Amino acid sequence: MYKNLKEITDYADRLNMTVGAFNMHNLEMLPDMIRAAKEVGVPIVIQTSIDTAKYIGYDVIVAVCKQMADNNLVDVALHLDHARDFDAIKDAIEAGYSSVMFDGSNLPFKENIAKTKAVVNYAHKRGVSVEGELGTIGGTEEGISVAEDDKEYTRPKDAVTFVSETGVDALAVGIGTNHGQFKSKTNVKVSLLKEIHSVVDVPLVIHGGTGVKEEDYSELINNGIRKFNVGTELLVNWTDTAKEKFGATEVNKSLRHNIIPCNEKVKEIVKHKLTLFMNIDSSLK
Repeated sequence: MYKNLKEITDYADRLNMTVGAFNMHNLEMLPDMIRAAKEVGVPIVIQTSIDTAKYIGYDVIVAVCKQMADNNLVDVALHLDHARDFDAIKDAIEAGYSSVMFDGSNLPFKENIAKTKAVVNYAHKRGVSVEGELGTIGGTEEGISVAEDDKEYTRPKDAVTFVSETGVDALAVGIGTNHGQFKSKTNVKVSLLKEIHSVVDVPLVIHGGTGVKEEDYSELINNGIRKFNVGTELLVNWTDTAKEKFGATEVNKSLRHNIIPCNEKVKEIVKHKLTLFMNIDSSLK
C-alpha cells in the first residue's frame, strides 16, 4: 500500500528495524527498487531530489509508486529529500508525495524551527509526514555542499527543543556521516546517537548511509535509527554498469539490453541493504 513516512517508521519501531530510504536517480531504476522490497518482504521509502522530481515529473513518480505498491502488495512511501524551497515542497505534496523533508540545517536554530514548523503545519493537514534536520551532514548532494570543517553535530539538548517545537515525524541527525562517500567509510559517533535517542521520542534518520560500515548497522538501529538513506551506492553502480554495457553493445540493439543490467544491479544492492536493515539478530523493542 501507499503509506506516509510516519506509518512506515512506526512499523519499523515496533520491530526494532530500520526502513531503507533509497534515492532514485532516474525512472528506469524505480520498479526494481520496489520489487526488491517485495522480495525481502519489508516496506521501502523511495526518495527523490527536487531536480529529479522536476526532470521526471512529480505526478509521474507518484503514479508509478502508487501503482506498484498496489500491484506488488508492498508498503511504499514517496519522500522529497533535502528540500529548502517551500514552493517545491508544496508542489510535491499537491502531486501526491506522502512525505517531505525540510532541510533547514543551514539556518540559525530558531529560524530552522520556525520554517520546519510551517512545513509541518501545511503537510500534516494533508496527511503528509515531515522529516527535519538538526546538525549537518558533510559532503555534497544535488549541489548542496558542506565542507568537513563546517559539519555540525546534533546537540541532544537542541534536539529536544526542535522536536517539541516543530512536531516533526522524523529527525535527521548529524553524527559524522557524509553525503557522496563511497570508497571510504566513516566512523559514526554512536555515543552521541545514544544521547540523542535517550532524550527524544521520534524516529531518527541517517543520511549519507553509503559511507556507514555495515557492521555498525545493528548498533545504530538499536539506538533509534528508523530511516536509513542510501543514494550514492545506487548511483555509482548504476552508472558503472551503464558505462560497461553501452560501451560493449551494438548501436542498433534495443536499449533495454543495456538498461536492464543496470536496474538489476540496483535491485541487488537494495535487497542486500533491506535484509541487513531488518536487524534480524536483535530482539524486538
